[in-house]
Amino acid sequence: MMMANVLEVRDLMVRYADGTVALHDVNLAVGHGERVAVIGPNGAGKTSLLLAVMRGVPFEGKIFVDGEALTRFTQTRARGRCGMTFQNADDQLFMPTLLDDVAFGPLNQGSPPPAAESASRAAIAAVGLTGLEHRPAHHLSGGQKRSASLATILSMNVAMLLLDEPASNLDGRSRRRLIDLLAERAEAMLLATHDLDMVAHLCSRVVVLDDGHLVADGPAATILADKPLLAAHGLA
Repeated sequence: MMMANVLEVRDLMVRYADGTVALHDVNLAVGHGERVAVIGPNGAGKTSLLLAVMRGVPFEGKIFVDGEALTRFTQTRARGRCGMTFQNADDQLFMPTLLDDVAFGPLNQGSPPPAAESASRAAIAAVGLTGLEHRPAHHLSGGQKRSASLATILSMNVAMLLLDEPASNLDGRSRRRLIDLLAERAEAMLLATHDLDMVAHLCSRVVVLDDGHLVADGPAATILADKPLLAAHGLA
């Protein structure tokens, strides 16, 4: 039986080594297939939230992925249920070729090499990079790297996509392709972005972070229409 939520965050606090508290007592749940935007000014804690779900930063509180508590003992299984694109695509691309980068995820999930290659070529085609399979990542443009980083998680079998500013460095055509592509995906999404137009097209729900606090959580249409709220948190 499918669980009600793919992600549950309870009383989450992220404190960095220099003492900076990036998140304060954040509570959030995301259902299977639900698309939730995380918006807020720079430094609000959006990236810290996504990294905590991948156990990429130390945290206090509880995080559950598909009902399983995220710990150092369960992090491999939890990470295998989520795919994350980083704000800096160069942090995600490290293999000799684009095809190698995109196949890395499915191979590590246990896919046989032929199946991993097939899934990778389909993901590369979906983001508009067919023909560049054997090009090294450092030979790609900024926008191509952004699309390539998305392909690295679309090739995987995951329950949730964690997307950190996925439209950054994309031209208008590539951005429209991205929105259309994500609109067709069945996975749950946690989308951290400043692109409110993308949020309106993709997400049914919006949470607002500011200074590490979750200050609003509601239907996308309601949050995006609340001009005083957006202005108060540097979003309008």
